[in-house]
Amino acid sequence: MGDVVHTMPTITDIAAHLPGAVIDWVVEKPFASLPAMHPAVRNVTPIAWRKWRKSLWKADTRAAIAEARRALKAERYDLVLDLQGLVKSALWAVQANGPRAGYDRASAREPLAALFYQRTANVPKALHAVERSRRLAAAHLGYNIGDTPPRFALAAPAGSWQPKTSRYAVLITGASRPEKLWPEPSWLAVAAQLRDAGYGLVWLWGSPSEQERCQCLATQAGGEVPPFLTVADAAAVLAEASLCVGLDTGFSHIAAAFGVPTVGIYCDHEPGLVGITGEGHVASVGGRGQVPTVEQVRLLVTAAMV
Repeated sequence: MGDVVHTMPTITDIAAHLPGAVIDWVVEKPFASLPAMHPAVRNVTPIAWRKWRKSLWKADTRAAIAEARRALKAERYDLVLDLQGLVKSALWAVQANGPRAGYDRASAREPLAALFYQRTANVPKALHAVERSRRLAAAHLGYNIGDTPPRFALAAPAGSWQPKTSRYAVLITGASRPEKLWPEPSWLAVAAQLRDAGYGLVWLWGSPSEQERCQCLATQAGGEVPPFLTVADAAAVLAEASLCVGLDTGFSHIAAAFGVPTVGIYCDHEPGLVGITGEGHVASVGGRGQVPTVEQVRLLVTAAMV
């Protein structure tokens, strides 16, 4: 999900430098609602490769793949741009009807991916993921972004659930791996800080284990635990938040993309290349083997309060 969010400013750049450009996007089905939030995206083609690759021998899987391929070949594109630089994404780029472009071997996340492109460009690996994507598109489409800041330009969807208070902070305590989690006593300390500052609390979750954790934390610290929310519904809640404190997960990046003041907590990953990025106040703390202290996070939360 974070990769999808990090690509949004690239779409904004293309639309600004190439007025009238028609932009379609191929994305994993669970995240299909995210590209649809960008006004410059015409069509979103969802694929379920994470699911399909586990059952390639099944007839319904092969039929779904064939339908996705037909959708990609139905239109002739002037450029098919792979912004991921992975063998998986490159193979899907091959399914589209048009010349393929991407990173060269030295700068692709998986060097073998470059073999599938007809045009390549070098983009330094040391850049943030947002900037790498922006500069790759600029190189292939012939415009210059200079030092301009990234603009996400997302339109918030209408959500199915709303918090009881209009001034609320979203806390995102769940992550894809246990190594990314932050201790529950630390979350309680930050929740108390936010509550004392007058924020309502919303504990956002996306899996049964995360729901259980959020309910436990809310019982001790107060606040609301919403029902299960789709990505679009969760984005609607995040877009209207006054502040967000979250782990290194897609929802934290979505909040920042909407300009919400956001503090990102990194417990098992270096934030340098994928740190929280947005047009509002953003901050990232921690790193691999560097679990942030409560005081470090509380100081950043104080700075982010509006």
